[in-house]
Amino acid sequence: MTTEPRPITPDTRRTPLPDDRPGPARDAPVPSRLEAFIDAMIDMGQTGQIFGEHGIGKTSTFFSHLARAHPDTTLVYVPAANLTPDDLLVNAPVRDPHSGELVLRQLVMSALKPGKPFVLLIDDSLQAGDTIQAQLMQVACNWTLGEHDLRALGCVGVFLSDNESLAETSTRRGDFALLDRMVTLRVTANDTSWRRHLAAAYRPWDLDPVFTLWASLPPALRELLSPRTLDHVLANAREGFPLRWGLPLLDGERLRLAEPRPDGRPGQDRTAEILDRIAGALGVPNPVTVPDPVRQVVRAALRNRWSVLLQGPPGCGKTELVRETVRAGLGRDALYFSLPVTHVEDLCAPLPAPDGTLENLLAAPFTGPEPKAIVWDEYNRPKDKAAFAKLMEITQEWSLAGRRIENLRAQIAIQNPPYHLGRKLLVSRNNIAQATRFTASLDLDPRDIPANEWLIARYGSDAETVLEWWKHDIDEEGRAWITKRTMERLIKLHRRGLPLEMATVYLGDGEYAPVPLSALIDRLRGRPVTGLRELARDARTWENRLCRAAELSEEGGDDSDVVHQILANAELSQLKKYRAVVTRLVSHLPPKLRATYLVGASREQQRFWTGVFMAMRR
Repeated sequence: MTTEPRPITPDTRRTPLPDDRPGPARDAPVPSRLEAFIDAMIDMGQTGQIFGEHGIGKTSTFFSHLARAHPDTTLVYVPAANLTPDDLLVNAPVRDPHSGELVLRQLVMSALKPGKPFVLLIDDSLQAGDTIQAQLMQVACNWTLGEHDLRALGCVGVFLSDNESLAETSTRRGDFALLDRMVTLRVTANDTSWRRHLAAAYRPWDLDPVFTLWASLPPALRELLSPRTLDHVLANAREGFPLRWGLPLLDGERLRLAEPRPDGRPGQDRTAEILDRIAGALGVPNPVTVPDPVRQVVRAALRNRWSVLLQGPPGCGKTELVRETVRAGLGRDALYFSLPVTHVEDLCAPLPAPDGTLENLLAAPFTGPEPKAIVWDEYNRPKDKAAFAKLMEITQEWSLAGRRIENLRAQIAIQNPPYHLGRKLLVSRNNIAQATRFTASLDLDPRDIPANEWLIARYGSDAETVLEWWKHDIDEEGRAWITKRTMERLIKLHRRGLPLEMATVYLGDGEYAPVPLSALIDRLRGRPVTGLRELARDARTWENRLCRAAELSEEGGDDSDVVHQILANAELSQLKKYRAVVTRLVSHLPPKLRATYLVGASREQQRFWTGVFMAMRR
């Protein structure tokens, strides 16, 4: 089997049948190599072992092909990387029907008794723990689990699916007695039907140019831009988002499409070039960013049933904005879980059922027909491996303990980056298979979070004063130390008459965050400063100063720059509050400065400024 991609032509995608030839329709899809292997193993009653890179459609091929080619057979999907020892089999006391005594019986997971023929797919089996590995090998070799014969339960096929990459697993099967019991297929992206499924999912787009572009890339870049990742890139393109949001965040860093050099170091970064070519092939823009990105991507997640990842520095207001947006879009609060304090039992727990099976009870919030969205806060700070394993099943498969979560509309994971202000944060690492489960992954700047409006609405003029200090009196590094959370503490301490230094981050040994507070103290004490509030108080004077500046130069003067900076940094609520004054002053600013108010602005801001400009004309 060649590792080079076949040319993407109609002949390789469809079965060429003459019009008068009996048989399937002329456009019937050709079974992929993996689909043919699945059929053969089921017919032969052999265990099939499949190896292939992450994100090429191995698992999705099982779901789609069995539903189409074997409609009377159900697929029992077991994500082995997320299993705990009691998920498959447990010893439990049950009442013997003959003697009436309590005896120990091995209870098998209820999914393995579906009441109809089933195919068992064990995914990522090499990532399972040692105890689970032993159970899975008994299943793969003998089609038994404990005292239960899977064939008697209706099993007609057993498959193991894995990625051999040591980046995802640290183990390999080497026991000849095990290896001699399985038929093994090694697949690439050319052996699954991902092109056909993407073409159907993104109609009416013609994806042939995109497939041709993908096939022309070197093998290393095709592996990075896996079909799953390409799917995410296309999903973001369809929403008008930056295409790079479809690339995963691996250990906090955006995946770069760079072919490695012979010495192993990354070569030229071709990310921008490749994504721009994809956008060109689709005939869509590839914007650098979009206004109000967090609200936009959360709304898209609710519309499209996405999992999204939001990464940003601590204290910038990510979580509150996400919960507020979900509440507005869903009409109810999100299911909220903070990973450092989430236990396995908070999600589900196994319980013996009357029919002799092991039934997993789901936590009450996951049940019921009402629409749901889950917020996973502190996503890369899980309490333990067991809890994170259960979480990964929900994130990857939208199920818990093998049961689909009814009416789950979106999942939003929120995390901090590995480093902030040069300091390492206590967060865990991820691998590429985990990272690529999110349709959109955003690396946020604090300016992407409109927390300033919330501060003003809650704390009024005190918040305006602190924000003006934050915007005008400290440098970029200082603003990174003073998060929105810190600003709220500064306001509270000021109102209680306590030293403001205590509100900043304490670094130890008597040292606080290196941010000078003297200018803020002066502002809070009433030192004369110039902000939008001060402009409004003396509007006539400033209007005259702007007129003089306009008479001296079409570019304006220092006074023009001062007013422009104040208006550009003002929050929308402040602009609305002083709308009449803003309209008077803006009319005297140079046109090139006025035009900047629409660039990168949110829809609400654009609507405000459009109204101001129309009022100027009147």
